[in-house]
Amino acid sequence: MGSSGGGAAAAARMDPEAATELARKGVTLLLLDVPQHTILGLDTQVFSVGPRFKGIKMVPPGPHFVYYCSPSRHGSEFAPTVGFFLTTHPSEVVVRKWHAQEERLVKLSEEEEIRYSEAVKRFEFDDHLGPYNLDSFGDWKQLSSYLSQSVIEHLEPIGGEITIALETSWMDRAPQTDMERRLMEQLREDKFAKMSPAQPERRGCYYTTIPASVKHKNISANELTLVNLDRTSLLESVLAKSYQDQEDFLLGELQFSFIAFMMGQSLEAFMQWKALVSLLLSCSEAPLHARTQMFVKFIRVIYYQFKHGFQRTHDSRSSEDKGNSLFLDEAWFSRDIFLYRLSKDFLTVILEAPVVDGDLLSWARKLKTLLETTFGWDLENSAANLIDEDDEFAPVVVEMDGSS
Repeated sequence: MGSSGGGAAAAARMDPEAATELARKGVTLLLLDVPQHTILGLDTQVFSVGPRFKGIKMVPPGPHFVYYCSPSRHGSEFAPTVGFFLTTHPSEVVVRKWHAQEERLVKLSEEEEIRYSEAVKRFEFDDHLGPYNLDSFGDWKQLSSYLSQSVIEHLEPIGGEITIALETSWMDRAPQTDMERRLMEQLREDKFAKMSPAQPERRGCYYTTIPASVKHKNISANELTLVNLDRTSLLESVLAKSYQDQEDFLLGELQFSFIAFMMGQSLEAFMQWKALVSLLLSCSEAPLHARTQMFVKFIRVIYYQFKHGFQRTHDSRSSEDKGNSLFLDEAWFSRDIFLYRLSKDFLTVILEAPVVDGDLLSWARKLKTLLETTFGWDLENSAANLIDEDDEFAPVVVEMDGSS
């Protein structure tokens, strides 16, 4: 099994007793009959399946994301990525087996699962299991800090599988900006070189509906414009109606959608992540007053998403991954992207506030530095005239009738 991380090296540094204890208490993913050269990911780690591969051991208990794309017979083309979330417990054995006709991992009968689990606990598969790279576990914890079992169970689709192959309706209606059109073209080119067997369109994830703007009757045009420029009232409405005022659940959905987009290559997930980020970055009253601690958490969440997910180090021309990564193109680093205007305006509100919470100010400064170094953005200059009028999340400005 090839690996993008140093799992074997990390395991080798442990003494034998510690390694055995982790093998017993850790989670085991037994993945049977996975075709050789399949690209398989677990959290931030990516592997190329070798001939002896039967799974991954020493996985820390908790939430995880498994994703894979299988090669054609000649290995030159790959099917669309398929991913699913897991919530695991100490010493648990998760068993999946490759279904050759459907080209995906499937669950086994309860009887078979028990039989394989007992064999794993007797270490019968141990020589065929690669160790989880504990050196990168810290990165995953930062990306999944609010990803509870309840969040996963609430949002995941029926059957659990997330794949762009089942999101054909989004292909027709999704793009709102030039950047999104380029993203969709990229997904098509990279992920649909070899289509998976035809499957009927089915319902995707159960994401929360996030309105793009506030619509109020009986208020003036000026008031409506102000309400949509600062979407604090929309955030409060969404939190009350959709999240029962559970801030951490919203942050969990933000992490769920980012992971499903960045690792699972889901376009539906990208649209949800964009909607949530756009809503939160469009608030100026909430971070300074009623929701300060929530926004400290929010900035920390997107800080680590940008840090781990948006890197300039990928080079698709020299990569041998052949479809495992999205390889975000230069559109993501452009000042035309929706993130540039929203981030600049949001950070300006915090950094220029006369009175501001110390933690909020500290994380805002860290985020600003990261965006300037990772994306190469100049966040000091005026953001005027950078608004994409085609973006559904751009500020709503109501034209005043000259007679009024």
